[in-house]
Amino acid sequence: MSETRWLDDREMRAWSGFLAASALVNRRLDQQLKDDSGLSHPQYEILVRLSAAPDHELRMTELANGLINSKSGLTYQVTQLEKAGLVRRRSCPSDVRGVFAVLTDAGRARLEAAAPGHVATVRETLIDVLTPGQLDALAEGLGEVSRRLREQGA
Repeated sequence: MSETRWLDDREMRAWSGFLAASALVNRRLDQQLKDDSGLSHPQYEILVRLSAAPDHELRMTELANGLINSKSGLTYQVTQLEKAGLVRRRSCPSDVRGVFAVLTDAGRARLEAAAPGHVATVRETLIDVLTPGQLDALAEGLGEVSRRLREQGA
């Protein structure tokens, strides 16, 4: 059995800072989106992914993987978006089990209306708070964490 590698002060500051900042930024983004457009942050991210996809549609499994969300969590969010008329589902002609989420015109309009306020809040809470060097370090460090976890299938 290996000995536990406890976090030293520097590592604990980084870990605590990451936890607090990610929770606070996510909370602020979620509140801004709900107040301004009636969307949750996960719903906004679904609309963004669909907007950027070819033909504005993605298979549900691909969407779940891209969002790092469970299939059941994604199904719930897409159902809510579907009820609001922002997304529709269609079956995959080549795979009876496959389902696509498709961005509707109303969904595109809601996304376009929500994006300016969302970007302003991202800037206010994260981007404009950091120096260019800090942004580079954050992008590089968190990019590496994401890459490694994806390789491990997390």
